[in-house]
Amino acid sequence: MAFAVTNTQAPLGAVATLHFVDRILNLKDSAVAWNEARVSRKILSRLSADQLQDIGLTRADLF
Repeated sequence: MAFAVTNTQAPLGAVATLHFVDRILNLKDSAVAWNEARVSRKILSRLSADQLQDIGLTRADLF
């Protein structure tokens, strides 16, 4: 029967690097979500009150 020894510790700095990359990705995701909301508000703001009512929104819901 063979016994294998495994190293379960992360290399020095790997965890800090992972956290840094996660923060960058979260920042990117936030920027993308903000831009999508901005574009949607811009498109919806061009609709008339009747068109907004047809989809169940009011002008106040846009902002």
